[in-house]
Amino acid sequence: MILRKLQPGTCRTWLSRVSLKQEQCFSSVPPQPVPPLAQTLQGYLRALEPLLPPEELNHTRRMVQEFGRQGGLGAQLQEDLERRARHTKNWISDWWVQWAYLESRQPLPVHSNPAISLPRRDYNDWRSQLVFASKLIAAVLDFKAKIKTGQLPVEYMRGKPLCMELYPLLFSSCRIPGPKHDYIAHYGRARRSPTHITVVRNYQFFQLEVYNSDGSRMTESQIHSQLLRIRSQSWKTDKEPMGILTSEHRHTWGQAYNRLLRDKLNKESVRMIETGLFSLCLDSPVMRISDEKYASRKAAQVLHGGGTFSNSGNRWFDKTLQFVVGEDGSWGLLYEQATAEGPPIATLLDHILQYCEKPDPKRAPLVPLPMPKKLYFNIDREIKRDIEQAKQNLDILINDLDVNVFNFKKFGKELPKRHNMSPNSFIQVALQLVYYRVHNEVVPACDIASQRMFRGGRTEYIRSPTNQTLKFILAFDDPSVSREAKLQLFREAVDAYTELTTQALNGQGIDRHLLGLKLQAIEQGLSIPKIFMDTAYGLATHWKLRTGQVPANTDSVMCFGPLVPDGYAACYNPQADHVHFSIIAFNCCEDTNAERFAHTLKDTLCQLQELLQPTSLENQ
Repeated sequence: MILRKLQPGTCRTWLSRVSLKQEQCFSSVPPQPVPPLAQTLQGYLRALEPLLPPEELNHTRRMVQEFGRQGGLGAQLQEDLERRARHTKNWISDWWVQWAYLESRQPLPVHSNPAISLPRRDYNDWRSQLVFASKLIAAVLDFKAKIKTGQLPVEYMRGKPLCMELYPLLFSSCRIPGPKHDYIAHYGRARRSPTHITVVRNYQFFQLEVYNSDGSRMTESQIHSQLLRIRSQSWKTDKEPMGILTSEHRHTWGQAYNRLLRDKLNKESVRMIETGLFSLCLDSPVMRISDEKYASRKAAQVLHGGGTFSNSGNRWFDKTLQFVVGEDGSWGLLYEQATAEGPPIATLLDHILQYCEKPDPKRAPLVPLPMPKKLYFNIDREIKRDIEQAKQNLDILINDLDVNVFNFKKFGKELPKRHNMSPNSFIQVALQLVYYRVHNEVVPACDIASQRMFRGGRTEYIRSPTNQTLKFILAFDDPSVSREAKLQLFREAVDAYTELTTQALNGQGIDRHLLGLKLQAIEQGLSIPKIFMDTAYGLATHWKLRTGQVPANTDSVMCFGPLVPDGYAACYNPQADHVHFSIIAFNCCEDTNAERFAHTLKDTLCQLQELLQPTSLENQ
């Protein structure tokens, strides 16, 4: 996720905050432009050049020219898209959310919901777990109050205000499964918006009111006393893990959801989970393992709960925000992407971390608190069967996951910055080189650029490789190419990626525009244009490398699964003098291997450092 864009040779970030009433921001954010058709088609062909042999490229070029000719189908669809842009808040965002998330039938854990694992807190027992959880809840409520009162500073990027409309939607929202597609329910907009959160421990769900009767937020000590009560009510672990149902294939869960809601008690319990401001998962301790593998285990715990014999039953994967707090000091956040995305989540996490440094500001009022309400479920034979099936499928998915999290300590973002390079572009070119070294081919990779400079904007892909990257990759391991020539090619590859990044941030990327043209044709009942049925389009959108930059100022690790069965997901968090990486692949694919990729990545980064700063031995 591109969050910070660094000017060459400086360390000035382009994401800044200014306190303003949010309404002022909404009115000053421009609509998202529809890029010119010729520009997008040209960019598309350029993106295919490193991926296709010449004869296939010529075939696709003819198809693209036919689609883009004056008065042709492309021009007609472009006109219709421009009309749509004039009459909607954002011409692509709703379509994107529907197509990328709500119509996807894949399970939410691993495939969709990103997880962020944060630095371990300094404790190792349940008492401290509850103290920290109370602080965490108070911090999130404080953040929510800032949104409600308009005190949340409007974010700026390159001097332009960003759209802030996602923030209020983070709370009391939930994804609801459906037979053909899901939908999002936002309960925070109701006249009497919800005042509770859901706490899950030992697979048991509790409704916890977090506001006093006078409307004031509960203090940390009040919340803490309530969490102690929840702990005393949730000893048994022989309860059915209802939350596992939400990990299923969306069609399967949609059917089970309808069966579940036939019962009045179940319907009330599910509604409480869905309407809650957010969920807090109090996880049980996990098996001790070596320090080397601890980071990977910790990230995987947040991502999926560790399996049905661990904490996966403490999740409701449809919920927009789930905070995970373990007994061993591990903690993190899992979010559902149809409503939430990286930058707002990063801002929320920054707020939590700052809040956690402060002492509890308020003394607890001496008022008796109502008991947290345990949510019960009636489980018949059919639902029991649904749960058993979901447990089996989730464990298969988790066992298929190859997770490798590590901290690269040789250098961080300061190194590329000293050489007038964008750290993000540096890492992206490195990832392409690594893939080539492991698999002897270059493949489509996607990185995420925020579109929040525009009203209702969500994301755009920055795609690679570029022709410049391919030239660099082919030269890098060639001993006949001089160091100076390699360095020049590396610079050109990094600069080309930086240029693509700027285009995407300015709403001039190609992928959302191509998708918009395709969906416009479908909406009008036309047959799908040939350009999208071409094998080249299938290849160009088979993302074997899904990447993301963690939008954080802290040592956190983000992780999610690959987009395709034979691909990788590579997330990274560049700090000043080190970089956190998470590499994920599927075991079912014989070709991919997260450990091999991670090992090659470490070696490659060291060699790129050597390219930029040759050791004195070489210079003698």
